[in-house]
Amino acid sequence: MPESLVTRAREILEQAHVPYSEYRVGAALRTVDGEVFVGCNIENANYSNSLHAEEVAVAEAIKNGHREFDRLAVTSGARDGVTPCGMCRQTLAEFCDEDLVVVCDEGGEETTEYTLGELLPNTISLDTLEAAEAKRE
Repeated sequence: MPESLVTRAREILEQAHVPYSEYRVGAALRTVDGEVFVGCNIENANYSNSLHAEEVAVAEAIKNGHREFDRLAVTSGARDGVTPCGMCRQTLAEFCDEDLVVVCDEGGEETTEYTLGELLPNTISLDTLEAAEAKRE
């Protein structure tokens, strides 16, 4: 259920390290077998070394041997319907199918759902890299 994933994403917000932006983000990624991995954003003073909530959740799941996912919930302290940024969309595309459901927290009981394919069409993948290589040969 999206609500439980949103709840898990909201709960991890408190662990976010955001002394610069003060914009907390939480993510909850569910495996096809129902296990949930959470992540929060962890900022760094140089910003480019900051970790995003979605990539922290993906890393935790991958570290624990999971490679198949069906849902992701994303929330922010502002409950503003935040979606994964472009970098996180590409990271998700590396490990998730285009039909991954992305649930975005609008606040209260309201959510908006997308598929990863809607958020990132024509993604860079092993197939697109191999196709480009074949064209160069």
